[in-house]
Amino acid sequence: MLRNRRWAMAVWALFLSMTAEGCISVSAVAPPVVVKRAQMHMGTVVSITAVAADATAAQVAIEVGFHEIKRLEQLLSTWIASSELSQVNTAAGRGPVAVGQETLELVLRSLEMARLTEGGFNIAIGPAVEAWSVTERERIPTQEDLHALKPLVDWSRIQIDQQTHTVFLPKPGMRIDVGGIGKGYAADRAVDAMKKAGAHGGVVALSGDIKTFGDLPGMNGFPVGIRHPRQEGNLIAMIDLKNEAISTAGDYERYFERDGIRYHHILDPQSLEPARKCQSVTVIASEGAVADGLDTGIFVLGPERGMALVEQLPDVEAVIIDDRGRVAVSSGLRTRVRYP
Repeated sequence: MLRNRRWAMAVWALFLSMTAEGCISVSAVAPPVVVKRAQMHMGTVVSITAVAADATAAQVAIEVGFHEIKRLEQLLSTWIASSELSQVNTAAGRGPVAVGQETLELVLRSLEMARLTEGGFNIAIGPAVEAWSVTERERIPTQEDLHALKPLVDWSRIQIDQQTHTVFLPKPGMRIDVGGIGKGYAADRAVDAMKKAGAHGGVVALSGDIKTFGDLPGMNGFPVGIRHPRQEGNLIAMIDLKNEAISTAGDYERYFERDGIRYHHILDPQSLEPARKCQSVTVIASEGAVADGLDTGIFVLGPERGMALVEQLPDVEAVIIDDRGRVAVSSGLRTRVRYP
């Protein structure tokens, strides 16, 4: 999970430049303040912004948000040997492992995303990702290598027992990796904790997985940008989010090129090779876990099937950029998107 699976593209520099490092007062009577802090968690920079009645309340909410993310990391990171998911992976082929409510819930949500995307999103694909090792060894596996991994990446074989709270991987070598949904889930939980702590607005951003709630003082929601997949530093669109999450899967952060071919980290679970139908997929949803899981699955499905799925789902919108750079915007988003 700590692996930087994708540095997605929700860029909110406009918002950050407005908040700077201090506070924004918008009322002479009871001015709310905006406080922002950043820490390293889950293998990336986590930025949390809180809007609260005063600076002390904002700081408390931010600290609560960071604590929740750190707590979930200890449960879910496959880079931490003692985590619940690491124990599940270690026991693959040997027996079920009892896990806590959060781990069970996230695995169940992951399987739900797999079903929605016809397996395009797949938390069992870890062995194939390791075989490619895009950012470390820049290795191109042989077809024989990939064929041998096929039995290990079948998400439908993951066994969940909700009565006993156990997860079982039936084949040795299988491995669950929730890096494609865990950051969105953590953002959801951090926002819930911040609300209980007294914040009435804010942003939790784990690299490109962003969850917002409430409003930036003087504005309707929070402005967020969608990065251009082929022009570094440029935005392809802007949108104001309010009580929504945004997540982007792109082929441009973790990749290498060889003989003019781009090999990136988003693998098609059918071929176990990089998915080729999109350059980036940005999903907006009410939940961070949904946005985070769907963007990868839709990237694999491709623009036509992916957009058809989005149009069927309530409270889900998307901006899909296909392999030729053509932009498609879901029907519910067309009046909200601004173009630079």
